Amino acid sequence: MEDEDLSKFPKTGIISPERMRAVDKNAADLGVSALQLMESAGKSLAGCAGEGGPSSVLVLCGGGNNGGDGFVAARYLSKITDVHVIYPRDAGYSDESAKNLNVLDYCKVVMHPVRCRSWVLELSHLFSSADCIVDAILGTGGHGDLREPFKTMVYLANSSGAKIISADMPTPGIHADTVCAFHRPKQAGSKICDIGIPVEAEIYTGSGDLTLIPKKKSGSHKGEGGSVLVIGGGPYQGAPYLAALAALRGGADIVRVATPNLLQYPDLIVEKLEGEYISGKSTEKLIKLAETSDSVVLGNGLGDKSHNVVQEVSGYCKKAVFDADSLRLPLPFAGESIYTPHSGEFERISGVKPPAKILERADALRTFALDNGGVFLLKGKTDIVTDGDNVRFNRSGCSAMTKGGTGDVLAGLCGALLCRLGAFDSACIAAYVNGCAGEKAAEIYGDGLKALDIIDKIPGIMYSED
Repeated sequence: MEDEDLSKFPKTGIISPERMRAVDKNAADLGVSALQLMESAGKSLAGCAGEGGPSSVLVLCGGGNNGGDGFVAARYLSKITDVHVIYPRDAGYSDESAKNLNVLDYCKVVMHPVRCRSWVLELSHLFSSADCIVDAILGTGGHGDLREPFKTMVYLANSSGAKIISADMPTPGIHADTVCAFHRPKQAGSKICDIGIPVEAEIYTGSGDLTLIPKKKSGSHKGEGGSVLVIGGGPYQGAPYLAALAALRGGADIVRVATPNLLQYPDLIVEKLEGEYISGKSTEKLIKLAETSDSVVLGNGLGDKSHNVVQEVSGYCKKAVFDADSLRLPLPFAGESIYTPHSGEFERISGVKPPAKILERADALRTFALDNGGVFLLKGKTDIVTDGDNVRFNRSGCSAMTKGGTGDVLAGLCGALLCRLGAFDSACIAAYVNGCAGEKAAEIYGDGLKALDIIDKIPGIMYSED
């Protein structure tokens, strides 16, 4: 943990279910297990349901972790009132849910496994006699039309007249009186329940952020993973190729390099440009390439003679990553932009040297992002990512990554992710993956690692099933 208190940075409003799952996974990485979170959530849910002293509580559980929260709630409620639990008989429960289901065998709880609509209808008297019904059917996993037996559970609950308490989010169609939101609300009007997730699980990147990366469908065709255009080179030959190779390893399907320097990489498409550096002669060609690309990475190895081209081309980019020599004034911008400065480049574009203290550094970056728009990823021992509203920190990486080219790898990763995600999540995940890949490479090569070594480790970090 940093010496400074960063607790002011987490958001306090509504969180998406997808982001919440990432936070849960990050919490697990920090040592707060899914079983612990389920225990805290279920206890909070029982507290809400037990208010007012109901004489009978009916708990409706689904087959996911929301159902596990309901099992925990039933255990706590059984100490103060009569409890019945209706749950799917043949669900494939997670380990955590299964453990909490099994322990109910030793509690004063009446269990009712169901398989179909008729089995639920036979229990209709439990709905009409309950003072309180706990909805732990689907929660954040709920979407689309309900299937049986859940559809009948929802119908009978709505018809019962009982107070309905939903866990985290109401099951689609249910009329909840109270929604107990765990950690942060997923919809307006929810009652927030603290379940013990550390602040760091939200403000620092972690493996949970990788769950936000969309998976390719089994029937995907070439190009559906996105096309990336890298514009760079001239004074420095290798930089744009490092960015391009990182974009391929990051999941992009098609990667082009527009550069004056022709190097042989059979996996890349090279668009050879005229001259020793990128000039106005290439502007028209670059605009056409940018318009047909899902994202564009600009600036790697570019030098200081091509900024006018960057400015003109950037306006035709749907999404773009501005790195290295593209980080000059006037600041270029695209439809959606990521800027990846190190301290010196940030000073060049802002006129302000980044403060040493992490809190002041983050505030300075956030202010600049608010004034200029776009997402800024300030590289350092602790990376800072902000869009002016959200702020996140990344501490993956190691001292062996001080080698030239590691920033180009990061820019290429941003470009690949930007094909499938928004700019803020792309920057956060790219920073985390780049640092983790560097750590893996350093285990083998130590201070002798090179940027290409990092690129080879990217897929194992991003797409491992662990």
